Order: sequence, then C-alpha cells, then structure tokens
Amino acid sequence: MSLQVEKLEKSTAKLTVEVPAEQFAKAIQNAYNKNRGRYSIPGFRKGKAPFQMIKKMYGIEMFFEDAANEVIDATYPVAIKESGLDIMSRPSVNVTKIAENEPMVYEATVAIRPEVKLGEYKGVEVKKADATVTDADVDAEIEREREKNSRLVTIEDRAVEDGDQVTIDFDGYIDGKQFEGGKSEDYPLTIGSHSFIDNFEEQLIGKKTGDECEVNVTFPENYQVEELKGKPAVFKVKIKEIQKKELPEVNDEFASEVSDFETLAEYKEDIRKKLTLEKQKTAASLNEDHVVEKVVENATMEISDQLIDEQADSMLNDYARQLQSQGIDFSRYLQITGLTVEKMAEQMKPQAERRVRTRLVLEKVVKAENIEVGDDAVEAEFDKMAASYKMEKDQLKSMFGEEQISQMKQDLAVQEAIDFLVAEAKLTD
Repeated sequence: MSLQVEKLEKSTAKLTVEVPAEQFAKAIQNAYNKNRGRYSIPGFRKGKAPFQMIKKMYGIEMFFEDAANEVIDATYPVAIKESGLDIMSRPSVNVTKIAENEPMVYEATVAIRPEVKLGEYKGVEVKKADATVTDADVDAEIEREREKNSRLVTIEDRAVEDGDQVTIDFDGYIDGKQFEGGKSEDYPLTIGSHSFIDNFEEQLIGKKTGDECEVNVTFPENYQVEELKGKPAVFKVKIKEIQKKELPEVNDEFASEVSDFETLAEYKEDIRKKLTLEKQKTAASLNEDHVVEKVVENATMEISDQLIDEQADSMLNDYARQLQSQGIDFSRYLQITGLTVEKMAEQMKPQAERRVRTRLVLEKVVKAENIEVGDDAVEAEFDKMAASYKMEKDQLKSMFGEEQISQMKQDLAVQEAIDFLVAEAKLTD
C-alpha cells in the first residue's frame, strides 16, 4: 500500500491510497466466495459455478463493490496511522481507479483538527448573572401554589365572563354539513385560554347556563387538518354549566395547609431560601456559559464544513431519539411540521458550529494549561454515575472499554478547563 497526503483549505486533508493489484485480486476472490451462492449458471448447481464462468456471464465488475469495501476497511486504518494526522471526521471516500489485475486507488477526504489560536482567555471580563430574589419572585411562587389549590365553584346567577370554565356541547358545520371531529358533549373549556379556534371563546361571553347559540369561526390556513384549512364554520353550542376558579386566601391557614410551616412569614422565608438556591445555580451556569462564549469569541480557527455537517447530523439524530422517547414518531413529526431531514440539519448548522468551536477551544485550554485527569477523578466520576443510575460501581465500570475511559478523561479535563476559566474570569455587576 502507498499513501499520499495532501492538506486542503479549511482544515481538510485528502488521503490518496493505492492498493496493490494482488491485494485487490484477493478481495475480488473473497467477494466471489461470499456471493457465489446467489448466482445460477446452467449446468451447475447453485453456488457451485466456478469463478471464471460467473465472471464470463456477469462480468468481473459485479464483484468490485464488495472487493473495494473490503480493501478500504483493511487499508484505511493503516492510512490514518501512517498519515500522522489528527483526523476528526468520517472519511468521504471516492474510488478513482478500479480494474482487474491493476492497483486500486481511492481518495479519502477528512476533517483534521484545526490549528486553534487562543486569544485572551485568562481573566476575561463578563457581566455577572443576577441571582437576586425579589418580593415579586416570592409572590409569584405563592400565586402558583394558590392556582394548584384552587377549586371550581358553579355559577348560577350571572353570564359567562373571561376566565370562567364552561361545560358545553357543540356541533360544527361547514357549508351546512357536519364535519368529522366537530362534535362533542360535556366539553370543558376555559374562556381566555385560546385552546379553541380564534374568536370561539369570546363569542360565549355574555351567555348564561342553558343558552344555545351559534358561533362563527374560520379555521386558520395552517390548521393541522388539511380539509379544514381556511374554511369558515358554524358551531351550534349549548352552555351546560358555568364555573369560576376560586383561589384560597393568602394567610397563615393557607401556609399551614400547603407547607410544613404554621405562619405565612415562615412559609415566605422558606420560599425565598429555595428560590435563592435555584437562582444561584442558574446564575453560576449562565456565568460559565458567558465566560466560555467570550473565550471562544477571542479564539481563531478554520473548521472543516465536513466536521460541522457531522455535528449537525449527530444533533439531529439525538433530537429524533428524544422525540421517540416521548412517544413521537420522527417521520410523523416531519409531516406535521412540513420539515425535511435536510432542512432540519441545515437549521442546526449554526449551533453545530458553535459546539465544535467551543469544544476545540476548551481542548486547547486543556493543553495550554497542562490539565491532566488522574485515576482518582475517573473513580469519583464512576461513583457519581453509579449513584445516578442506581447501579453497582463495578458493574457500571465493566461496561466501559479503554476508548470510553479515554473519552471520559477528555470530558473531565474539559470541565476542569471550564472551572479554571470561570475562576480566572472577572465577573462585573
């Protein structure tokens, strides 16, 4: 095998690999042995026809794809090692020469680690995230608790108002005909929630229990049901019940019912402490993000488009798996949103590039500051993971090979680099 390496623009390289004719011929023979059972030749039992006979009838080219794949799988790892390059992407392979009894030549275009030039990274100045808890924050938390402990009271002596929950029967018509999905009984609807078509809820205001009325609406152009898009409709509606949400009064009794405290003052103080911890945690995360963003902004590098594309594809696959875990079919999601895989990947490219740049810069800081992660840090990480997954530590460790352990060390080193940058940063008010 011979190898030529050519560095291209934007941290890309091309590896040209020439495989000896003898090695390619052997791969062709292996392809024949692997696939000969697929061919029927008159006068021979299936799978027993000799190589030369199959070659004569079907052509030698039919073995080229399998043979080329075998050769590439065998030689590409060797080419990577011999190249001395820090390759960061899958190869884009193009076979440029393939013929019987001749050397096979292929090109592998790859993204390589770009040269990262750090700008200012120690002592960068960023605005400190606010972790102050205000009285309004405490009141908002209490209001959420009031909502959770509210009750519905039936109203008999007035008409529907904004904010009421009504129970209705409705029957929808388009061009005088009922349409599928347009009828329901005892349907609970909160006025002002905008959970129905625009203007539906507003037309019920002023109606009383027992009233029957007609509601005129137009389905939006982007409605999820194709045959209803943009269509005017009439709903015959009957008001069966009107209810009003009643919130508990905020006092000592309320505090004792929703908490472990006897007084409202104690309850508020506890809320303030919890909100303070939450805000401090959020602020610390924001400070970390802003410091890293500043350091990345100060650095310069040229990144291969290939590397960004791979990151976008990885993010897209992660998103598809996330939807799947929530019971949402990815293909169905694409149909509903009108998106394509290609369009989603394109939309993710800016974020993908930020992720790639951030990782490269942090890895450069690890190198610049000689940050090393020892076995103790790895063991501590396994302890945390075992507790999180509720597994025995040894059982968890048995699932990790050398490559995974190496990746864990890299990730831990990157986190140490982040901690270092934040500790060195100047956080201003």
